Amino acid sequence: MMNLRKFLARVVPALALMSAAASPALAQQGPQFIPLDPPFTSETAGKQEILEFFSYACSHCAVMAPMADKLSTELPESFTLVHVPVSFNASMVPMQHLYYSLVALDRKDLHLKVFDAIHKQKQRLFTRDEIIDWAVKQGIDKQEFTATYDSFGVGAKVKRAAELTDQYKVNSTPTYAVAGKYLTSPGMTGTYESAITLIKELVAKETAQ
Repeated sequence: MMNLRKFLARVVPALALMSAAASPALAQQGPQFIPLDPPFTSETAGKQEILEFFSYACSHCAVMAPMADKLSTELPESFTLVHVPVSFNASMVPMQHLYYSLVALDRKDLHLKVFDAIHKQKQRLFTRDEIIDWAVKQGIDKQEFTATYDSFGVGAKVKRAAELTDQYKVNSTPTYAVAGKYLTSPGMTGTYESAITLIKELVAKETAQ
C-alpha cells in the first residue's frame, strides 16, 4: 500500500492545479463587476491599486498574465498593478512563497516564466524542493533563494495575501479588484479581453473623478 504522505504529495498538488484551472468558466452570468461597499483602502502610498488575485496553477491566470503585464505599462501614473497570489488550500502555499521570493530578490522578470514552466513545459513547481530546484536552474543562488523563501518577510506577505483573499471574498482566479471599489473577472465579463477592457474603463472612471 502506498504511504499516505506520498499519496497526498502526489494528489494534492494535482487537485490544486485542477481546481484553480477550472475556475472561472468563461461564460458571462450576471453583472460584469461587483461594487464593493464600503470600498477598501489602497496599501500603496500615493496610488490606487488593481489587485490581481492569481495562482500559478491556474490555466486562466497563465493566459491573462501577459495581458495583465501589458496592462501594467498602460496605467495612468495614479494607478499600479499589484499581484496577489492566492491559496485555496495548503498545497498552494509554496507557490505564494515562490512569487514573494522572486519579488524580494528583484527577479520579477521570472514571473511569466513560472507560468510557462508549469503550463507549457509541464514542470511540477508545487513543493518547496521543486521550486528551489527550478529557481537554481534560473541562475539564482540556492542558499540565497532558500533563505528568502523561508524568511519572515516572505511569510508575512503570504499571510497578508491570505487576508486580502478573504477580505475581498475571492473564490476563483484570476479575479481583479479595481481601486478597492470593484471586483471583476473574465468569468464575469465573458472573455479575457473583455475583462481587461472593463478594468481600463473602471480605471478611467476613477481617474476622471
